[in-house]
Amino acid sequence: MRVTLLRGKLHRVAVTGADLHYEGSIAIGPELIEAAGFLHHEKVDIYNVTNGERFSTYVIPGTNRGEILVNGAAARLVQPGDQLIICAFGELEMEEAKRHQPRVVLVDEENRPLAAAATAAEPDAETDPVSAG
Repeated sequence: MRVTLLRGKLHRVAVTGADLHYEGSIAIGPELIEAAGFLHHEKVDIYNVTNGERFSTYVIPGTNRGEILVNGAAARLVQPGDQLIICAFGELEMEEAKRHQPRVVLVDEENRPLAAAATAAEPDAETDPVSAG
């Protein structure tokens, strides 16, 4: 049996921009993508803490540190400054799931990863496809 578990999460990042006329996606600063273990074009679920909206899209690399730019139709669901939780999930066999630890990244007010939080749950190379290479 396979189960779906949280793989990586950016917790309470602030939206830095929204572009209705760009085709879909969320542009995330490269250091945040790396810290959370997200893959380019990976599907993510997004929870807007500020207004309660929930939506899914896919990740593209941003160009600026701390960037959280929501694009396309989803741009109507956010405003700059809104607090978001961005999550990626993965499917694991039950035995793998028992050992799995997600990457949970807390950030400061400028979307910089907090070192202690970013390393609190180190990925398991056996169960995390990002760290396994």
